[in-house]
Amino acid sequence: MSDAATLLDEIASELLALPPARFTEARNDRAAEIGGTVGRRIAKLRKPTLAAWAVNLLARDGQLAEAVELAQALREAQDDADAAEMTRLGRQRRQLVAALARRAADLAAGAGSPLSATMRDAVEKTVNAAIIDPHAAAIVLTGRLVASVDLADDVDPSAAVAGSVPDGIAVDEAPARDDLAQRRARKAAERAIRDAERARTEADRALTGAKTREANARERADRIHERLGTLRAEIARVEKDAEAAQSAVDAAEEETAAARATATARARDLDRARSAGEGMS
Repeated sequence: MSDAATLLDEIASELLALPPARFTEARNDRAAEIGGTVGRRIAKLRKPTLAAWAVNLLARDGQLAEAVELAQALREAQDDADAAEMTRLGRQRRQLVAALARRAADLAAGAGSPLSATMRDAVEKTVNAAIIDPHAAAIVLTGRLVASVDLADDVDPSAAVAGSVPDGIAVDEAPARDDLAQRRARKAAERAIRDAERARTEADRALTGAKTREANARERADRIHERLGTLRAEIARVEKDAEAAQSAVDAAEEETAAARATATARARDLDRARSAGEGMS
């Protein structure tokens, strides 16, 4: 590699680790500073997507390179693995990819540019490509990505990475037809598994939510029924008290009527007595 190409790669690596919002101004400054042919090539560097930038941070973090080495060991282990072991290794790979994608998202958020759900998905696909495919790994580990990588699509290294393409990867080299078909079939199968796992997770979450709502509704219904029983008992007591009170009212009314009759009779007796006394005067 020439000195100019090496310098371009170094500067591209520095620029593509900057938050995308700062990229354009920093690129233009570096292009003006370097000048000449390299400066013009720097000025043409494309701004990375947020997903590509997050993966660049992950590559600089060092964990991705370690994961790629581990993935190579897993692929070698799969050569002689039985179905159960293949399933276990596949699960380990998915867990590894998910953990690395979360780390990339954390790095992006820590740098002031949180990722959207779409960008997180692009990061996970790119990390998955690096774990599965050695060529994709070589591209991703440059730390100079400008676009995310998805093995479900044909990957053009010159469009995905800024600067030089890693050795051993021909820019115009198309994958062999059988290899491409197998890769797409594998990706389709992996996508189907992810979709099924996501659907299962959503179904489990919905079931948990339904059970919680059922338990809450049942508990509330039990409280209301208990309260209703208490109110019915209270109503029965109040009705009995009301009957007793009405009976007391009826008895009091009868007593009052009797007292009124007696008072009236005594008043008449008094009038007669007075009349009799006046006649004897």
